[in-house]
Amino acid sequence: PPAVPLPRPGAPPPAGMAVQVPLWHHYLQAVRQDFQRAEDVLLTVLERVHALDPRFLVDYSRDLGAFQFALRSSEEPLDLEVPLGLDAEDLLIEESGAAEPAGGPACCRLGVPTEGAGLEPWTANDVFSASSESSARCRGHIVPGKVLCVLRDLLVAAIVHCKHHSLIAPGSLNASSLQEEELHLSLLVSSGWRTIRFNVVPVVRRRCRVPAPERTLLVTRFPTGSLERILDQGVDLVPASTQHWRVSTDYLLTRLLGALGSLPGHRLDSISILDRVNHESWRDNGRSAGLAFSHMKMVLLWASVLFPAPEDWADLEGAVYRLLVVLLCCLATRNLPHFLWPGQNLLLASGLDLGTLYQHVEHFASQPEASLRIHVTHLGCSPPPRIDNSVKALLQLPASDPAYWTTAYFDILLDKFQVFNIQDKDRIAAMQGIFRKTKTLGSEES
Repeated sequence: PPAVPLPRPGAPPPAGMAVQVPLWHHYLQAVRQDFQRAEDVLLTVLERVHALDPRFLVDYSRDLGAFQFALRSSEEPLDLEVPLGLDAEDLLIEESGAAEPAGGPACCRLGVPTEGAGLEPWTANDVFSASSESSARCRGHIVPGKVLCVLRDLLVAAIVHCKHHSLIAPGSLNASSLQEEELHLSLLVSSGWRTIRFNVVPVVRRRCRVPAPERTLLVTRFPTGSLERILDQGVDLVPASTQHWRVSTDYLLTRLLGALGSLPGHRLDSISILDRVNHESWRDNGRSAGLAFSHMKMVLLWASVLFPAPEDWADLEGAVYRLLVVLLCCLATRNLPHFLWPGQNLLLASGLDLGTLYQHVEHFASQPEASLRIHVTHLGCSPPPRIDNSVKALLQLPASDPAYWTTAYFDILLDKFQVFNIQDKDRIAAMQGIFRKTKTLGSEES
């Protein structure tokens, strides 16, 4: 896409944008409208679901879905949350003790207390399982597997109703994948000229403070007040299995991405470009397994913290390479930390061939021109590769010493890729200090 920053969700375009980049602005609007046409179909169905069973609510906050859809090139499913009409604070959160794969927060069960008003609809047999253990506090549990079954049946009935009453256009919705046994309900929705897959996910809202790492440091990297406002909204609980729920931070992370989009520079351009390269080149137009947009989102969030200066994002090539050096390091060390729970490794349970994936990303970082050519007539002499053995050795360092996960270390990598353009004397001095340390390590090993 053209090198123009995307507007933050719900914000007017920057002054003069319509004059400077009308084509890109119109393209963005078209993409968002395309998404919202498809979403309108699904919301119409969910309104009928709510009419049939008031326990399931309709979430009309669409900015983030359209925002994320506009950034992506791949056709991964988009989650559409269906909030349950209850508050997790009224329930008993019973952690199972088994953490999520790769070090995430523990899964839990949602118990219904014996003393509690307004919870009778959630003790019906279709969503509730009475406790076999004698407890003075807990009547039983709200079971995610049962909730999904009820929601699936409601979706089928709602779709039939909407089609019969011509509330949705013929052919606009395909429910054939609803029979799949998953922890979400998949629907294909047509927007007119393309089909979008939505994963309908029941969620329970939970008001709890997210324990962001180094919160004071992170606050300085985001627009004033935005990090606190976003993280204090709490998290969602979504199905982790037929019996357990888990924490989902997808909404919070996308909100943080939107906050970054309000800053000047090419942060969102860089993720959009790399997502396209990932889809078309590294994943062979989606035919091969590989990185998801959620991985790219995490890489951008870390890169925005590690590269704090506006100058880091002023140049498009430099912005892309800031994501690339973080991604290469994560693949080389086989560890992509979750932004809010750094102890969780998002690559550990991914099942990806990380060696092959690293080779793809390394080849692009070394000679990006080949992947960015549009037609064979654009072929020409390529610049020499930017990666040598010294860079490969550097990429491994955070695996043995997490202290290398710093701006100074990644500045060295940028310098190796010839895209370090920062004049700050303190950052240059810090980079030189880390470089001397790596040289000392190299001489000791030899």
